[in-house]
Amino acid sequence: MIEILKTLFAIFSALFFTIDILGNLPIFISLTANYSPRYQRKMAFKGPVISFFILTAFALLGNVILEWFGLSLPAFKFAGGILLLFLSIDMVMANPEPQMKSESGAAKKETDRRQDISVFPLAIPLLSGPASMTLLVLMMKEYQTQPINQIIVIVALFLNMLLCWVAFRYATYIAKFLGRSGINVLTRIFGVLLTALACQFFIDGIIEAFHIKF
Repeated sequence: MIEILKTLFAIFSALFFTIDILGNLPIFISLTANYSPRYQRKMAFKGPVISFFILTAFALLGNVILEWFGLSLPAFKFAGGILLLFLSIDMVMANPEPQMKSESGAAKKETDRRQDISVFPLAIPLLSGPASMTLLVLMMKEYQTQPINQIIVIVALFLNMLLCWVAFRYATYIAKFLGRSGINVLTRIFGVLLTALACQFFIDGIIEAFHIKF
């Protein structure tokens, strides 16, 4: 039992830092700052749920999917970099979003419906990014002869997504504490960091694809 708990903690920790829940929390606040509390709660739930199913499917079928379509992990990193780059540019430039306070109830619902961020960019590529996909594939491959440890990997993933939901669920209170100015500052700061992360994905993809050594 102790060994199982040690394995669970090790895998949970690796996924926690790879998924980067704490790093994605300010991004979630920035992306949902101008929307209704109901919308924020909905995205806080949908994002981790969708991400859990995506990552679970990738953990179980990752190698098969890559082989079937003739894709490589470096290609996933490069694609993730492109998606993050588009998002980060919007955040740095602070493109204006509809101001919810000046809209009617019907307008709020319509805006919320049109701006569903649960799939992109929340689930993909922020929570279900190339790094977390790669890590899960490697873990499942390492434990391919140990089904119990493979189950532990899925359990650790579930616990991370549960923690992510809790963090996002109460992001509204954090947003109230920070205020509009604080959110705008965080939006630009994390936009710059996301730009750097996108570039890192590009670099990693190129290095791994062409086997470049430094």
